[in-house]
Amino acid sequence: MATKMQMADMRFVDGYGPDAQKVAVLEKPFHMSIRRAEIPIPAEDEVRIRIKWVGICGSDLEAYRGTRAPEFITTPARLGHEVSGVIDMVGEKVKGLRVGAHVACRYVWGAFAQYIVCKAFNVIALPDDFPMLDISPIEVLPGILHAAELGQIQQAKNVLIMGQGVSGLIMTQVVHLFSPKCLAVTDLSETKLALARKYGATHTYLLPDKNARTMDYAGKDFSDGFDVVIPCLLEGDGIVDAIDAAAMCARVVMYGCIGVCNTPVDFFKAHRKRLEFYFTEPRRDIDMRRFFDEGVRLVTEGLVNTSEMITHTFPLDEIDEAFRLRNAQQKDVIHIVIDCEENRSVRANEDYRF
Repeated sequence: MATKMQMADMRFVDGYGPDAQKVAVLEKPFHMSIRRAEIPIPAEDEVRIRIKWVGICGSDLEAYRGTRAPEFITTPARLGHEVSGVIDMVGEKVKGLRVGAHVACRYVWGAFAQYIVCKAFNVIALPDDFPMLDISPIEVLPGILHAAELGQIQQAKNVLIMGQGVSGLIMTQVVHLFSPKCLAVTDLSETKLALARKYGATHTYLLPDKNARTMDYAGKDFSDGFDVVIPCLLEGDGIVDAIDAAAMCARVVMYGCIGVCNTPVDFFKAHRKRLEFYFTEPRRDIDMRRFFDEGVRLVTEGLVNTSEMITHTFPLDEIDEAFRLRNAQQKDVIHIVIDCEENRSVRANEDYRF
């Protein structure tokens, strides 16, 4: 069975002793707080990571809004999984990872904290001189690379990516490397679309609101629809628009639209179009590691940029404010990252590298 997301323990303590750390807790929808919890000790097959940066992912936002199904998450809960940190303790049976290594993590949950522990499988080391802030978005790359492969993207294919948040912008960069005939993207923000054009999009469509139909805007250029449709939207309702935008015999690769869908889905339309649907989380551990390794190389070798979409950072103490800003969906906000070491705010356009 494939490895699942590891959930961090919530062993809360009173006071500010040397064995206590700060952790962010979702107490109830729309309310994050800072509590104290035990600093975990790694088991013999684990490492402990002193966390620096953690990005606010769309899945975190869903949990914050209370729209995630109860079987996935209940409150109170710890969130956060886009990790950048430094190994500060290594279990005696762990080989190949060292104290002081700069790492990204995958399949960990509860990382809005100062420390987490996880197995070596969940960790990948990066060059010590690579900017720490740019590491945390690497977590999304295995699913994105898998999505591009599932799409069977080739030079004769027209591809549509719906949404240009942080995952959508990284998806655009990766899909561009697969050399499609045309690469169209949509978003509600011209700022994001400008980045998408820089990253290889051949056609960009500014939609007026989240309920707009893609083909009302892209249909004049792609009247038959798209051979590959990749939703990178949070809300599940986007699947209806994805089906409408798909050409006959197209592939719909569900990187996004994994949230709650409140709109009826016309599966007969999908049947008539002979559509194929794919989901992007790797089904085998070996594939996840392969995509993780490949994603790191793309970033460290300069083929995928993870820094330009980071627009805001906040200290851990201000995480509730950060989530409120992320939830407001302002068009100048792309990606918000939490600094789990500092107690001061560092805003966009300041010197945040170290």
